[in-house]
Amino acid sequence: MVPRPVQLSSLVDMDNPRALLKEVTALAREVHPCIRMEKFNALFRDILRLFSGGYPGFRKCNTDYHDLRHTTDNLLALMRLIHGADRAGIRISEKGVLLGLTAALLHDVGYIQERGDLSGTGAKHTKAHVRRSIEFAGNYLAKKGFTEKELLSVTRIIECTDASRPVSSLAFPSREIELIGKMQGTADLLGQMADRTYLEKLLLLYLELAEGKVPGYASEFDLLKKTLRFRELALQRFDRELGGVRKYLRFHFRKRHHIDRDLYAVTIENNMSYLKGLVARHPKDYRKFLRRGGIVKKLVQKERRARRKGPPC
Repeated sequence: MVPRPVQLSSLVDMDNPRALLKEVTALAREVHPCIRMEKFNALFRDILRLFSGGYPGFRKCNTDYHDLRHTTDNLLALMRLIHGADRAGIRISEKGVLLGLTAALLHDVGYIQERGDLSGTGAKHTKAHVRRSIEFAGNYLAKKGFTEKELLSVTRIIECTDASRPVSSLAFPSREIELIGKMQGTADLLGQMADRTYLEKLLLLYLELAEGKVPGYASEFDLLKKTLRFRELALQRFDRELGGVRKYLRFHFRKRHHIDRDLYAVTIENNMSYLKGLVARHPKDYRKFLRRGGIVKKLVQKERRARRKGPPC
């Protein structure tokens, strides 16, 4: 019997933040055996509190696409890129590793509403979320004793997730931070697109885009169709704007899991292949063929509750 190919989702329990943190720490210690993770671990705990509603001054995260899972997907993808680069002979300093991981945890906190912001959801901040994330990061990290140069580094790394701003327009404090920024921009896209429930989550993303008044998407199905083109644009961004750093993933999987493939690329290709067939054959009943994670079922229940409640007065 031919063994089934190893799936990316089977390597780490992505729904368990502690398991994910354990893997990130193990990889960081392969790169720097004596790395000091205390500040990062404290930030990780605060991020869990922030997304769960336990952080002073902020509401619980209520964006279903840009949620804690999105942040931790991004975090692990970034650490895998750093680890892969190290295996390929590209040395990144201990401080650089920690600044990158810090930025990954903070890159989307701008979606979370302040305690007194009671209208709508954090999705209304979609267009401003990068700026809001940077503001939160600056306030938080300054209180933790980060220097101005370190704050600038985290800011530039976060800005690399903003597809509307060319990476070439950013003034990085060092070549190393530029490299990490390109890794972060790459990890942000890879973490989403290689999620095993990515296609289901696109329905949640549509709700966020609609509330955030992001133009260009007429319906859920329109977003699904345009995601095929988005994949092509993402590939171009990986290689042109972000320096082709995704090549380091193969070094990571070869060393860490003895798999001579980039499992992110494999998973994304599988997702897009399924999506292409879905769009072509099921334009009217596409939801029936998006079954993973119980996402569509929960979405339908939410829609039924909203209809029973009726429009707001």
